Amino acid sequence: MGVPNSKVRLTICGSSYVISTNENEDYMQNLADRLNLDMNEMMSSSHTISITAAAVLTALNYRDELEKASGSADNMRRQIKDYLEDAASAKMAAEELRRENAVIKKRMNDLEARLKRADILPTTAE
Repeated sequence: MGVPNSKVRLTICGSSYVISTNENEDYMQNLADRLNLDMNEMMSSSHTISITAAAVLTALNYRDELEKASGSADNMRRQIKDYLEDAASAKMAAEELRRENAVIKKRMNDLEARLKRADILPTTAE
């Protein structure tokens, strides 16, 4: 958030509005510019559309974009959660396999040593 509770004057479709906001003035101006552009585009597509109708239709378009973006974000969060769970499971499995490998190596070394002591396994020339 930007400056605490500042007032910003915005012009949208020829009407001036003073908005009390915690957001940065440039940010608010960019929002107003985008809204102004979208509403004017809507009104130019049909000369019979009123400013109120253009505002409602633009708001519906924005709401649609928000719902779709929220759905996509939720889906991405679920996928990331699944990936993290899979990674944690893989890490645990890899650690278990490392422990098992260490145990097997130790047992193999112990068996080789016993076989050498019993003169069953020839010693390698080094």
